[in-house]
Amino acid sequence: MIEAVLVMALGAVVLGAALGYAAVRFKVEGDPLVEKIDAILPQTQCGQCGYPGCKPYAQAIAKGEAEINCCPPGGEEGIRKLADLLGREFKPLSAEHGVEKPKRVAFIDEQTCIGCTLCIQACPVDAIVGAAKQMHTIVAVQCTGCELCLPPCPVDCISMVPISETVETWKWTYPIFEVKRAA
Repeated sequence: MIEAVLVMALGAVVLGAALGYAAVRFKVEGDPLVEKIDAILPQTQCGQCGYPGCKPYAQAIAKGEAEINCCPPGGEEGIRKLADLLGREFKPLSAEHGVEKPKRVAFIDEQTCIGCTLCIQACPVDAIVGAAKQMHTIVAVQCTGCELCLPPCPVDCISMVPISETVETWKWTYPIFEVKRAA
């Protein structure tokens, strides 16, 4: 009986070690440069840069396939941060990708909404809730202001409302600071 328990315990240790080795051996890490670039981008997932979201745009920038001045939601501040990070020259926002606008959030006129769900399907961050043939509403803290919900709405019940920066709406936009010690 004791021998059987010892054999099972030894088997569990060997199996645990093998699984632990596999977890460490095959752990996939992201590119640190892509992660830093992505942290600077506004995470609107709007596609105005020509890429389907902020992460693909960050990957293209890291590979040298995209310019750093194609993100209207990130604006001049975002371009400056990217230029500093990458050691590139600052360029103004590319006009072909849009213009910088103040922070805004979508608002649905619930009296006009017909519940078609087209806006829900278009929202890249799941900030719209509702059901088919029922009125929809915006979860304002989730809304990135990307405007992708506007074109598919057949009754034009969605508008973009500027939000003022308050303690509740302000978000820390800087990536984690690195403390450098004097040499």
